[in-house]
Amino acid sequence: MRRRNFLYGGLGALASCSQTEESPQSTGSLEQVKWRMGTSWPPNFPGHGTSANRLAQRLEELSGGRIEVSVFAAGELVPALEILDVVSRGQIELGHSAPIYWRGQIPAAQLFGSVPFGMLPNEFNSWLYFGGGLELWQEAYSPLGVIPFPAGNTGSQMGGWFNREINSAEDLNGLKMRIPGLGGEVMRRAGVLPVSIPVGEIYTALQTGTIDATEWVGPYNDMAAGLHEAAEYYYYPGWQEPSGALECLVSMEAYNSLSEELKVIVRTACIAENDYILSEFNARNQRALKTLIEEHGVQLRRFPDDVLEVLRGFSAEVLENLAAEDPMSSKVYESYKAFATEIGSWLRITEGLITNIRGTP
Repeated sequence: MRRRNFLYGGLGALASCSQTEESPQSTGSLEQVKWRMGTSWPPNFPGHGTSANRLAQRLEELSGGRIEVSVFAAGELVPALEILDVVSRGQIELGHSAPIYWRGQIPAAQLFGSVPFGMLPNEFNSWLYFGGGLELWQEAYSPLGVIPFPAGNTGSQMGGWFNREINSAEDLNGLKMRIPGLGGEVMRRAGVLPVSIPVGEIYTALQTGTIDATEWVGPYNDMAAGLHEAAEYYYYPGWQEPSGALECLVSMEAYNSLSEELKVIVRTACIAENDYILSEFNARNQRALKTLIEEHGVQLRRFPDDVLEVLRGFSAEVLENLAAEDPMSSKVYESYKAFATEIGSWLRITEGLITNIRGTP
């Protein structure tokens, strides 16, 4: 019931906007806040950056201008990978980033970013809203004074760009690859040197040979970043991020200072953006992939089965070790695994099968 209220509780609060000024419910109608949002993305970067801009616009529109948000791209106000720290200190009110970046501060955050060989976006969102995942996400961030809300999902990602073919697990050995989060730790066990750098630096690092390979997102974002100009081989599937969650980080102090009505608006805006951006990525990725292959000569490759099996084995080790080393991660992982098993039984006889048998409409 609490989760249902979270999802649909906005209706009552938004309806209160129609109350007259004399009504007790309208006492917060003159409330005005001006917030700053730092992001981990380049200015107006397709998908991620435009999502942050759209979220800020939603907050202003839904609040009737009572929440004003100024958006700052990576480096304009805060370095790309320091968003969590700055929101935690209360220096800005909002952040737009991804949970996979906070391994050092919150080990369990990685499980909300993406789990290698884990749930797909629709499964992940079901876990968040109806399986206790969102409550655990917010519990994990609570000690830092930050409230995370799901605010986007880039969908199933690609395996990455490589400057040499990967024909066996041995070909991974010695590679320098930009790959953060749990996927990076899996690759480390496979002999890769994982590097974590923001998107604005990936192209140059790949082009100059500072790194030999990189994963970023998928065709839509990757083409916008120009990665096809710096590497020849494009691998799939994106085992490391079958679901790429984005988040809106809200200062707990700033959030708690809001009226109940504006709190509902913040939650509602994030839910709306979470759904919207997933649809956007699903629509744009295939078109971009076609352009990459047909116009830019990109070599599309599938990871060999034996490579995937090696990575799957290392993934299980990494996840079990994380759960053993950190109590919060253990709590999250047990919930995640149980829900994945439950919903997987359903999807195997529905969506998975229908995708294989439907043919071309």
